[in-house]
Amino acid sequence: MEDEKRTGSGSKGGLSGADFAGVGIQFALVIIVFLFAGQWLDNRFGTNGMLTIAGVFIGAGAAFYSMYRKISAAQKRDDEDRKSRR
Repeated sequence: MEDEKRTGSGSKGGLSGADFAGVGIQFALVIIVFLFAGQWLDNRFGTNGMLTIAGVFIGAGAAFYSMYRKISAAQKRDDEDRKSRR
């Protein structure tokens, strides 16, 4: 039973820790990029931080949506692999 768990997450396209670490890094980078874009727009238009806050929220929403799609796709692939092994 322990061997089945080990062979199931090999190089056959299963879920790996590196994939999820990449998702976390992408999440942080998207928020940081939108933060700096909001700051740049604030400096350009003189809106006293409103666009920085909006940028952070938009970046967090976009990052969460991207993370959700990637994890959902990986879960779907994993479920299909498990069904095909039965």
